[in-house]
Amino acid sequence: MLYRLRNDFQLSVISLLGIFAILGITPFAIWRFLVGDTLIGVIDTTILLSIIFAVAYAWRTGQNDHVGFFLAAVPCTMGGIAVATLVGEAGLFWLYPALICSYFMTRPWIATTLALTALVFLVIEGSAFNSSTQQWSFVTTVAVVSICAYVFARRNEDQRVTLQQLALIDPLTDTKNRRAMDAALEQALGDRDRQTGDYALALVDLDHFKAVNDQHGHSVGDRILVEFSSLLTSNTRRSDQVFRFGGEEFVLLLSGVTEQTLTAAVDHLQQAVRRSLKSPSGDVTASFGVTLLRPSDSPQSVLERADRALYQAKKEGRDRIVIEGHA
Repeated sequence: MLYRLRNDFQLSVISLLGIFAILGITPFAIWRFLVGDTLIGVIDTTILLSIIFAVAYAWRTGQNDHVGFFLAAVPCTMGGIAVATLVGEAGLFWLYPALICSYFMTRPWIATTLALTALVFLVIEGSAFNSSTQQWSFVTTVAVVSICAYVFARRNEDQRVTLQQLALIDPLTDTKNRRAMDAALEQALGDRDRQTGDYALALVDLDHFKAVNDQHGHSVGDRILVEFSSLLTSNTRRSDQVFRFGGEEFVLLLSGVTEQTLTAAVDHLQQAVRRSLKSPSGDVTASFGVTLLRPSDSPQSVLERADRALYQAKKEGRDRIVIEGHA
């Protein structure tokens, strides 16, 4: 749980919204019912429950973009409009934090569109304002807040993308690195039961790669690594993921496979490497250690099984595929 919060900014924002919604909205909802303001109490409760449901859904599925849009559009914008329209001046103050939260949960242009939609609706409907002076003061302040939030959100988004690239992408091969693999494997183990077919993990290692570096230099070795990662990426499906595990070792996370399709997929990769990967002294081959993910697995147990299979492939003479559990 803490790992996901530390490494998933959007999920951490969604979770914080859920915590503050429970702490901030619950007392108001209870108070509305106690004083007989049932309609507003129902709206507050609906907003609260929608936020709790969305946070739980984000944790379960990892679909943060969809959840972020839902939270920005429904409880924040539509809920804020409903409260402001029915409560009046006091309800307008809820729109400020709601609209600002939208900029952290969805794309800046979407959050701006939602803010403009809320403003236009409230101005046309008009019942939330006591006077035209109050109305245009509100419009001006919301516009200023939205512009500042937009600039900050765009800047934050650019920096987050850059940092994510640095943290999760291998600079040589432009594939995902081991940190990204850890997160992807955790997610695969979490949602394996909702997939059609199983997940498989393949640990792939170039044969005699040290000899290539020793004979031809690291520049040639780097070129081969780049070509190898490109081969793996171009010969797997869009739903599969390729990671550089370290040195000349790569990890493939294959989704929606059966034992039969797994064998065919790995055979195809091996043939692609045999056909295309060359060094100045001849062909370069690779060994594959493969395993299917199991219900009781942890990331460590999956990698250990794949590593044992890879070791067996090396022991049998390299340029081999060993699928753990197959005779």
